[in-house]
Amino acid sequence: MQLIKIFWERREFFLVCLLEHVRISLTAIVCAGVLGILLGIFISGRKKAAAVILGIINVIYTVPSISLLGFLIPFTGIGNKTAVIALTVYGLLPIVRNTYTGLTNVDAGILEVAEGLGSDGRQVLLRIRFPLALPVIISGFRNMVVMIIAMGGIASFIGAGGLGAAIYRGITTYNMTLTAAGSLLIALLALLSDWLLSKAEKAVNRRYGIG
Repeated sequence: MQLIKIFWERREFFLVCLLEHVRISLTAIVCAGVLGILLGIFISGRKKAAAVILGIINVIYTVPSISLLGFLIPFTGIGNKTAVIALTVYGLLPIVRNTYTGLTNVDAGILEVAEGLGSDGRQVLLRIRFPLALPVIISGFRNMVVMIIAMGGIASFIGAGGLGAAIYRGITTYNMTLTAAGSLLIALLALLSDWLLSKAEKAVNRRYGIG
């Protein structure tokens, strides 16, 4: 009852926070998705570069999120920009790794046939390797989206918007209902995104006869 009451009484506040959370998360998702796929494609044919880049991303991934935000503040200030940068960095690992894994695990026999038929490197990538790797890439993208939405709650600690503002305000005012309401909305947003992407993943898998 308390949750329903606070949602109703502060509906405008929660709506503003929700829209801001979606905006921050979506910006980071697009940035991480584009950069991650491009990096995955780049390293898929370069084993030495793959080891270095994946190693760097793995190391960054082990840094606590609040520490990364604190490190970025002197360079990018407080607010949404720093939150987007941090979330983008954290979102790189699953999408880079899955793109690399998907592209490098395409059946070598298929690639040999394509090359034998006169396809150049770009045609093989766009028409064969990338489509066949798409189910794996979407799986990584799905993990990345859920992670970014969930981690978006820390953005308020550096002055950014989003549903984390409700959590932060609840903590500072000892209002556990407000904290629970913000956490619940983040969880529901992450679950909804995961459900929608699971439908896309299943559609791709059906198209390529997987599962």
